[in-house]
Amino acid sequence: MTLKEFRLFFTNALKEKYPKTEIDTFFFLLLEKKLNLQRIDTVLKPDFIIDDTILSELKSRVKRLQKEEPIQYILGETEFYGLPFIVNKNTLIPRPETEELVEWILLEIGKIQGCITPTLSVLDIGTGTGCIPISLAKNLTDVKITAIDISSQALKVAKQNATLNNVEISFLEMDILKTHQLEKQYDIIVSNPPYVRELEKAEIKNNVLQNEPHLALFVEDHTPLIFYTKIADLAKQYLTKEGFLFFEINQYLGKETIEMLEQKGFKNIALKKDIFGNDRMIQASSN
Repeated sequence: MTLKEFRLFFTNALKEKYPKTEIDTFFFLLLEKKLNLQRIDTVLKPDFIIDDTILSELKSRVKRLQKEEPIQYILGETEFYGLPFIVNKNTLIPRPETEELVEWILLEIGKIQGCITPTLSVLDIGTGTGCIPISLAKNLTDVKITAIDISSQALKVAKQNATLNNVEISFLEMDILKTHQLEKQYDIIVSNPPYVRELEKAEIKNNVLQNEPHLALFVEDHTPLIFYTKIADLAKQYLTKEGFLFFEINQYLGKETIEMLEQKGFKNIALKKDIFGNDRMIQASSN
């Protein structure tokens, strides 16, 4: 099959499931990954013959796309904050909103680094792929970062990503809800914990609902802030005097999250919207 013929096959196979722009994105990603060809090659090399073995692999990926499996899982990789990350079904796929959280943390650290301690100590709770701590480590000097997760399989991926990006992170397997003490004091505690309520499942696209780990996504309707409350309690004990707590939050629960933090005595609470205009991030200090 020629490249031109395969593109027609690819488009026809997916047109009932996806808009054309998304189909084109999938096509060019696979083109580069499997054939080492660029977008311009569809114009310059329309008669390029695809090897039968590779064609079979490509068609199997088309079937996975038809089942609405995320392209990141099909490729086994994604990009976050300009860095490469391995992903699989044991980890959430990093989101653009979380990149904004990283950007905010870096901005705030830039204001305080050197004013707190010579070496910043950072804790990421519920690390998943390790996208937050690894991105911070790549953009900071004089920082020691610890990342924890309940999933040993997620931690395996996170460790691979730390190696891939040549950074040193201390990874620990922990269930934060059963944790009563931390190893030490931290200047920054950050978390993007599970926050989607069961009642919000109807808003979740099939590619997420049917593929990404529910352990990292959902909380019970009657305890939507269970992780935030627990982490806030620990942060009151283990944040340094000038330290900061950062959360990615449920867009519908900004007010409730702020009230919880206020009740626990946090100060300088700031709520920030993401690029889509949704309440998405909170910063607070313990003093």
